[in-house]
Amino acid sequence: MVTKMTNSIYLTVSEVAQKLNLSVDTIRRWDKKGLIKSIRDEYNYRLFSIDEVQRIQEKYLGTASGRGFYVLTSEPTSYKTLELFAGAGGMALGFENAGLQHVLLNEIDKHAAKTLRTNRPKWNVIEDDVQNINFESYAGEVDIVSGGFPCQAFSYAGNSRGFEDTRGTLFFDFARCVKQVRPKIALGENVRGLVNHDSGRTLSMMISVLEDLGYRVHYKILKAQFHDVPQKRERLILIGVRKDLELPIYFPKEKDYLLSLHEAFTNIPESEGIAYSSRKAEILSYVPAGGYWRDLPDELQREYMKKSYFLGGGKTGMARRLAWEEPSLTLTCSPAQKQTERCHPSETRPLNIREYARIQTFPDDWEFQGSITAQYKQIGNAVPVNLAYHIGRCLIAMLDQETPSPEMVSVEQEMPKPRQLTLL
Repeated sequence: MVTKMTNSIYLTVSEVAQKLNLSVDTIRRWDKKGLIKSIRDEYNYRLFSIDEVQRIQEKYLGTASGRGFYVLTSEPTSYKTLELFAGAGGMALGFENAGLQHVLLNEIDKHAAKTLRTNRPKWNVIEDDVQNINFESYAGEVDIVSGGFPCQAFSYAGNSRGFEDTRGTLFFDFARCVKQVRPKIALGENVRGLVNHDSGRTLSMMISVLEDLGYRVHYKILKAQFHDVPQKRERLILIGVRKDLELPIYFPKEKDYLLSLHEAFTNIPESEGIAYSSRKAEILSYVPAGGYWRDLPDELQREYMKKSYFLGGGKTGMARRLAWEEPSLTLTCSPAQKQTERCHPSETRPLNIREYARIQTFPDDWEFQGSITAQYKQIGNAVPVNLAYHIGRCLIAMLDQETPSPEMVSVEQEMPKPRQLTLL
């Protein structure tokens, strides 16, 4: 069975295994670990992109890149940005490292806002509800408006009012800022699940709103582990370019290497962090690196899982210990949540603050403010700094109207049409 989607051939697991001389179990294990993603065809067969599996085969079998931990930087430019929902500054720092200049950052959370001001006293940080801010004074002064707006359900009453239909959502305030400022580029960031949220209607509405505001829109799912980030984290990046401008649209191209946790944690500073209860630590001590609750003896499985033991689903995040030779699983707002455990690869404890920050590629001197719980939340919600750097470099190349570098993908060459809502 052969299915062609967005310039890639999708085959059944046995067909991919045969063509690439891999075992079926290996491909399924990579799928389970989140290194590759399967899809379902109209007959409910699980299919895999042969190109994606081959990339993992080449990257994963040489588990170390030899690069160690680093934060990417480039020379500054004169291009200016305005960012909403800035959080602890992952996207803002990545954009700054790429060469962009911030004229305003908005964040409502007091701890995150303090983190921004502590690390960059010269940044113009407005700590307030975005609904209270008028952005008209920045019209004509900003090249890029960006924001990782939370994905809220929209109410569809069939009125088809576009921009007005999004009132009451934080996306509305992002769109209002774009309308008031009229930047050359509007960039939205969100979770991968936005693609299928409300059967795709939410993303379709967002694209329609930006198009009605005068923007040509494309999007792509970026996998952080292929962009100098030691973490299997997927983010949806939505880019709109003003229709009166002849600007190209570029997305960062996946690298030919992965960064492992071992590389990320080299020479890491000491840090505070939360701890397990004594009994939980005792149980998790039986989980091997890369393992999870099913690696426990049955009696411990039942004790730890309780009622979840009898429920369906893999529950692969429970009692999960990370592996040294792989990127981390996606970080959450806490490393000790039972459903999404993030246990240190060799020590029986949750990841600490600096380990969390390294995985998100924050520099070691980036100070997070607030309680430990608040710090974990800020880091877990952040855009990985190096991923934002690569996005920023693409935005600069777009504004310069440069030919895309080998590290970039031109939307005109490789993207589907924006309204098709086809997952790359």
